[in-house]
Amino acid sequence: MGKRSNFKRRPQDKYRTFDVRAAAALAPHLRWGCRFWEPCAGAADLVRGLQAFGAECVIATDINPECEGVYRLDALAATAADVDSTGVTDIITNPVWSRALLHAMIMHFSAMRPTWLLFDADWMHTQQAAPYLPFLRKVVSVGRLCWIEGTDQTGKDNCAWYLFDQRGSGPIEFIGRAA
Repeated sequence: MGKRSNFKRRPQDKYRTFDVRAAAALAPHLRWGCRFWEPCAGAADLVRGLQAFGAECVIATDINPECEGVYRLDALAATAADVDSTGVTDIITNPVWSRALLHAMIMHFSAMRPTWLLFDADWMHTQQAAPYLPFLRKVVSVGRLCWIEGTDQTGKDNCAWYLFDQRGSGPIEFIGRAA
C-alpha cells in the first residue's frame, strides 16, 4: 500500500476508507450544507462516515462500484456540466494514489469544485507536487489509517486531507493532527 510496505498493491488501489478517523478529521473543515460527490466511492465507507457528521452525499460513483447506490462512472470522464446539474458543492474522495491518476484527478476535479482528496502526507514535500501547489488551499493532517479489513494495523504512511480549488488563491492553511 505504501512506499515502505511489503504488501502487494491491490488492483486500482482498492483500499476501503472504513477507518472513522478519516471522516472525523475532515468533518470540522467542511462548509455548512456540504453536498458532495464521491467519485471513487468503492463500497461507500467514506460516504457513510461523512454522512454521520452531517454532510450530504448527492452522488457516489466508482469505475467498479462495490455496493448498491454507487453508480458506475469513470470520474475523469465527468464534465463540469454533469456536476453542475447535481447541486454538488464539493468533491470528496480517497483517490487512487498512483501519481499519474492522482495528479489527473487533482486537475480535473479542482477545476469543477473545491476538492478534498485523502492521500499520503509526504506528497506535499516532493518536487512532483510543485505544479499542483498553486491550487492547494488547505492541508488537514490525519495520521496513519487502517486500510486492511479485519486488522487493526495501520498503514506505514501518514495521511492528510488536501483541499484543492483552481478558482481560489492565497496561502495554504495547515491544520495539525488532533490529539
